[in-house]
Amino acid sequence: MTAPGARVGQDADEFDVEEALALVKDPRGHGHDTPADPAPDGAGHAPTGKDSRRHHKATPWQQARATAERAARSMPRRAHVSVPLDTALGLVLAAPLTALTDLPSFDTSAMDGWAVAGPGPWDLREERVLAGHARPHTLTDGEAVRIATGARIPQDATAVLRSEHGQLDDKGRLHATRDVLHGQDIRPRGQECRSGDQLLSAGALVTPPVLGLAAAAGYDTLAAVPRPRAEVLVLGDELLTAGLPQDGLIRDALGPMLPPWLRALGAEVVAVRRLGDDAKALRKAIAGSDADLIVTTGGTAAGPVDHVHPTLSRLGAHLLVDGVTVRPGHPMLLARTKENQHLVGLPGNPLAAVSGLLTLAEPVLRILAGRTAQEPYTLPLMDAVHGHPHDTRLIPVVLRADRAVPLHYNGPAMLRGIAVADALAVVPPGGARPGQELELLDLPWALAGA
Repeated sequence: MTAPGARVGQDADEFDVEEALALVKDPRGHGHDTPADPAPDGAGHAPTGKDSRRHHKATPWQQARATAERAARSMPRRAHVSVPLDTALGLVLAAPLTALTDLPSFDTSAMDGWAVAGPGPWDLREERVLAGHARPHTLTDGEAVRIATGARIPQDATAVLRSEHGQLDDKGRLHATRDVLHGQDIRPRGQECRSGDQLLSAGALVTPPVLGLAAAAGYDTLAAVPRPRAEVLVLGDELLTAGLPQDGLIRDALGPMLPPWLRALGAEVVAVRRLGDDAKALRKAIAGSDADLIVTTGGTAAGPVDHVHPTLSRLGAHLLVDGVTVRPGHPMLLARTKENQHLVGLPGNPLAAVSGLLTLAEPVLRILAGRTAQEPYTLPLMDAVHGHPHDTRLIPVVLRADRAVPLHYNGPAMLRGIAVADALAVVPPGGARPGQELELLDLPWALAGA
């Protein structure tokens, strides 16, 4: 999908950080910060008096995130799963990872060269000792044998002489060109760990190195916290799934964007359903879902086809957060259904939906997945940012030389700024001046170094 504002035919690599930084200085002012968002955060429906009353009882941004965490923690503990190593990436260990064997499990050569016994020079045996082969013959003092990295050290060998540190004389005897120390270039059994040692604690994130460590330690499966199951319900009759916007219809940006974003937050996305503005279909989809988290897009305001609030009421759901004092994204909501599922209602505008994801969905998924929260950190702003008079603002930024550079194209319906951002800056009511330290929320792929 072409991002809003991107040139047709422009490759993603062409729209790089330098161009992103240029957005800050765009003299035309497209997407420029304004003291208040000129457009509603919802699915394009104009705000009503009822919506204004809802906003007055909206939850402060930090409190909303804390409420989402508490809601997830209050759920019954989920049964652990045993998963093969090749499907465990991104999960969280449900039990400590304990060594099942010594590592290494036998004395091994750390280098290609010769295993030697006693002081030199050494008589050289004809055979070679290779990794993965049977136990080699015992060496006696004054003997040496060719050995490969990772091969088992012969019994009574005292050191390994590297290939570049030895030479043969005309009688085929091996001489060292450097002093040979006892135990040199031998990895002794148990050097890394002993059987029964705790390698990682429960709660550790399974990364590629963790998979390697688990395999080396003898594991075929891991006990892990299961991924929370998420379902996405895309609302709106005005959305197209292919082609160019036309005749009052727009491309659906959230259908393609939300599933991979939810996966990056630790979820298993079990379904993406496009329901239009159909109240009956919405009610049926929520009532029939078996997901841990249901995510809806649009329909959270109070317009004539905003069906999320009435549907939740009819289903007996409990509203935990009904609006948040944040821009963009203030019409977001968090509810718990009678089946003890969570539902996050996102505004329909793309950047407002991102705000809702990071405010309400991220804490819920993080707790359900057993992940730990990112350590809060701040950076000084490169430039001033206008603030909303009363609400927190979330502004896309790139990080350069220990500074956060605010990006333009940050209106509720815009994705051009967030597409090149490293993080979102949390701007307090009233705005922020150059050099002011602001809290940053890393984006999942930026945090992973993608």
